[in-house]
Amino acid sequence: MAAAPLPHVRLRAWRDDDLEPFAAMNADPVVMEHFPRRLTPEESQAMLDRIRADLARRGWGLWAVDVDGACAGFTGLAEPRFTAPFTPCVEIGWRLRREFWGRGIGLAAARLAERHAFETLGLGELVSFTAAGNRRSRRLMERLGFMRDPRDDFLHPLLPEESPLRHHVLYRKSNPVSGAGAG
Repeated sequence: MAAAPLPHVRLRAWRDDDLEPFAAMNADPVVMEHFPRRLTPEESQAMLDRIRADLARRGWGLWAVDVDGACAGFTGLAEPRFTAPFTPCVEIGWRLRREFWGRGIGLAAARLAERHAFETLGLGELVSFTAAGNRRSRRLMERLGFMRDPRDDFLHPLLPEESPLRHHVLYRKSNPVSGAGAG
């Protein structure tokens, strides 16, 4: 039996018709397991508006992940909106609809965003972080070649002290091109 063909993955600007799958993803309890809560449709709309504004303003940010014409979620670059020992920095992050998990799509999309960060923007380093229990994201960070130093782990300052998600792990990756500019 022949293997299923690999899907065509690309990062693109957001379209109005992406809101429905974006909101469904943000309301999915399994997708949002490692976040404080699921988002309402109105919160997803507000988030998408912020993402689109950031992309328009900077020319980079969180792009829609397009898989054979369908919006599979997002992947891209962001500046954390909190202060921590590792900020300011640029973070690479992702969130995919559950039906796109386990097919190499997250890895392919993250590699595209990483390439943009290092080759186009000339960043010296990227970070990625997640709740300590988010094994799926941590495995993706490791597959991308990000490295973790447990001394960099932190308590997320935007989460309440009693939150089981507050303990976060931080991974870093330096630009492999020598002489790259600092991020």
